[in-house]
Amino acid sequence: MDPVGIDIGTRLRRVREAAGISQRLLAKRAGITNSTVSLIEANRTNPSVGALKRVLDAIPIGLAEFFALDPAASDGPFFRADELVEIGKGGISYRQVGRALDGRRLQILHECYEPGADTGRILLSHEGEEGGIIVAGQLEVTVDGRRELLGAGDAYYFTSSSPHRFRAVGSERAIVVSVCTPPSF
Repeated sequence: MDPVGIDIGTRLRRVREAAGISQRLLAKRAGITNSTVSLIEANRTNPSVGALKRVLDAIPIGLAEFFALDPAASDGPFFRADELVEIGKGGISYRQVGRALDGRRLQILHECYEPGADTGRILLSHEGEEGGIIVAGQLEVTVDGRRELLGAGDAYYFTSSSPHRFRAVGSERAIVVSVCTPPSF
């Protein structure tokens, strides 16, 4: 179980088995070793957000759907801060507005990057569009080979199929409010 109390391993095993996929096939589709899948499912290693997304894309299931599998409390239209659903791990916190995104066309996230945290060496790419506004700190955003350092009040908006990456720069947390359509994270 990870530090915020989310049992990634059991959740992954349940989703993989429900899809009728063996560990070996999942590993092959995700481009990782079978032992890595086994270690994740046994909660003996914590994958980065990017690595977990690659594994889930191989099932296929989005991060939002993966983390929304627990029974939902209220699902709107208003959400208190403690009702946002944590779907991140490690140095990046992704707190999602709403639990069940089935049938929804938009995903809203409150993102918090610890100093130096990033989404991984492998660039992200998925269907849809995404945008965000930096609330605090500095965030380096790379999209389709272009890199820009954004600070409080700056924003980004791009087609998500363009390879992209995010990295906190400086000594303070980078805080972002972002949207993604369709929900795919």
